[in-house]
Amino acid sequence: MKATVVDLRYKMNDVLKALDRNEQVTVLYRGKIKGILMPAKKQITNLKISEHPFFGMIASGTSRSVLDELDTLRGSRYDDI
Repeated sequence: MKATVVDLRYKMNDVLKALDRNEQVTVLYRGKIKGILMPAKKQITNLKISEHPFFGMIASGTSRSVLDELDTLRGSRYDDI
């Protein structure tokens, strides 16, 4: 789907419906592409706590500190702030 800035303002409901259909929305400003909106990936909500990588960290015998382990799990996204 292609949407202008005016469409984003007045027809956001249609844009959101397109994203729900897993369509990419190309945002146009004065006829030129300014960006692309992509649908978010579906989040898995039925995870077991035992499947999380942080679970059982002490039992696994690692000598790393909790903060070091959290930095590894968070990755670069935490440092971007």
